[in-house]
Parts: sequence; C-alpha cells; structure tokens
Amino acid sequence: MYEGGCLCGAVRFEITGGIHNIVYCHCSRCRKAQGSAFAANGIVHADGFRIVSGLESLTGYEFSPGRTKYFCSVCGSPIMSRQEAVPDQVRVRLGTIESEIRQRPMAHIFATSKANWEEITGDLPQYEGYEPGR
Repeated sequence: MYEGGCLCGAVRFEITGGIHNIVYCHCSRCRKAQGSAFAANGIVHADGFRIVSGLESLTGYEFSPGRTKYFCSVCGSPIMSRQEAVPDQVRVRLGTIESEIRQRPMAHIFATSKANWEEITGDLPQYEGYEPGR
C-alpha cells in the first residue's frame, strides 16, 4: 500500500496495488500543471485509489474534453488526473506519494517538447509522444 497527500495535508489518499507505466512527461501542459520541467506520473487501478480525507478540498480542472486534473484547492498541489475514456485508471502525481515507491520510471515522453533549459540524462528511452502501447 502507498500513502500520500498534498503539501498542506488537507487531501490524503491511499493506493493499494502497484503503480505502472511510470513516465516523466515533458509536454507543455504537464510543465504548466507542475510548475517544473516535467511531471512524474504513474497509473494505478481506480479501484485501488482512495481519497482518505479532504475530498471536499479536491478541485478538478477539465483541461480537454473528458480529461480532468485534480489538485488541492487549499495549497494547489497536483494530486491526480482522470480520463473518461479509461475510467478504470487514475494517473497519480508521484511527488505526492510519501511511501517508498518500488516501481521505477520506464520512459521520458514528449521529450521533443521539453523545456529549452532542461537536459534529459540517463538511459531511459525518450519518445516524441506517448510511450509505445498507449
């Protein structure tokens, strides 16, 4: 099980099961949503994701039809995103998970959109768009 929450502690969540398809996303939307060079995201099964407290503080922003990013309305921490097209999945922002994460990132996606001041290093594959298979 994983536990996590926002910066101020208003929103708390639990994840049962694994985290898969962990990627570093360099697209402009993720950079803006995170306020950083990239977002570190992982997919969990919707049945294994539970808001423990602070549901009333969780606010959503539909950034494109059927795709919503959720964040804490108190401190602004990005928590997760959902897509109507894949209701059984939750994409979690890994920086909000407080437990030790056993799974590891598999790729950099939208690498050609990366911030001009960032250098991607390491051996992970880099893709122009989504990773293969998505």
